[in-house]
Amino acid sequence: MTQTALPPVKKSPPWWVSLPDDFYSQSDGTELDSEYPLKVYGTAIMDRMMRTGLSLMISGTLVPQLFKGQEMVKERARMDFYANLAASRDVDRVFIPPPKVGVSVNKISRFSYKPKGIPAVELRFSSPFEPVNPDVRDRYLSYKRNRTASAQYWRHPDGPRPTLIFVHGVVESWYGFNSLFFSLRWFYNNGYDIVLMTQPFHGDRAERCHPFSGYGLFAGGFSQLNEGMLQAICDMRVLVDYLIEQGVPHVGISGLSLGGYLSSLMAVVEPRLAFCIPNSPLVAPVDTMRSWQPSGSLMDLIGRRTGLTPLDLRRGMAIHSPLSYQPKLDPEKVMIIGGAGDRFTPPRFVRLLHAHWPESHLHWFPGNHIVHLGQREYLKLMRRFMDRHCQSVGADV
Repeated sequence: MTQTALPPVKKSPPWWVSLPDDFYSQSDGTELDSEYPLKVYGTAIMDRMMRTGLSLMISGTLVPQLFKGQEMVKERARMDFYANLAASRDVDRVFIPPPKVGVSVNKISRFSYKPKGIPAVELRFSSPFEPVNPDVRDRYLSYKRNRTASAQYWRHPDGPRPTLIFVHGVVESWYGFNSLFFSLRWFYNNGYDIVLMTQPFHGDRAERCHPFSGYGLFAGGFSQLNEGMLQAICDMRVLVDYLIEQGVPHVGISGLSLGGYLSSLMAVVEPRLAFCIPNSPLVAPVDTMRSWQPSGSLMDLIGRRTGLTPLDLRRGMAIHSPLSYQPKLDPEKVMIIGGAGDRFTPPRFVRLLHAHWPESHLHWFPGNHIVHLGQREYLKLMRRFMDRHCQSVGADV
């Protein structure tokens, strides 16, 4: 009997093609808008003003690099290189597992933040990261301070505990701010060890001549930003390796904004995580920056001058978007937190990540990117989520 051939399975187009071109300008809305209108819309206005300042810093860093000589022509070729890698959807080809690296344990410098009453040390290691694009390798590795990775490690004296890796946002890398803003001492007091990771080109990884923490991410154009994201994941995987070797029973991760983006990426590559809690995460950087000013106008100018359209940039930077891959971590272990009034990473982008991983959990709070109204509620929710997936019991709040 002759069997009827089945029709070929149609693959859905990648997100960077299917996402509407005007997605960056579409309206936002959550179920909290009608319940807390003053909190949501009031904090949204604050965000719009603050993001203009950050947009000016980023645009002022990118413009001189992209419009000198033939740099934009080269940048277009580099974006094609990254786009072809992203199109393969091969996460192991893009995020190459790091080799074994020696991690040194050091006393915290007298000039660095140190949590009072908590045994804390500094972890340092030579980043094993090698740029994936050979055209930018020498330039990228010329940033010598960036080649030494660092993190602060809060340890309980009686041995390894379940550990929360926290990843800061762009520019704001000071451990003191992040520990206070996210009540990391509270998590420590409830049984968790804490690791505060320093992203590439931030803090003591920034060159001494850089005008602000994080400047180096943008100082070499979009290709350098791509490599910086890949390096951040490589370095965090080194830390996960180290913690597991030290006998840590469970390792999880959380972060804000760009730190939330990197946390989401860790769910893509790292199945050993006990939990992943991205907070107000970036999801599609190009589309996010198009909604800001003056960075949105800058991208339009780049398109007019060079033909490198926002869609080309979206394709080129999809190499490190969590939307480009399915997570190796069970999405049930992912809890996404978003602000209903957030206009740095607006709700439509947070929903985009949740829709991509529909089995993940989603929680809204009635605040913006910086003012987290209702934070106490989501911190309790975070700890219950962490406890459940670590099978650990902490003290009551």
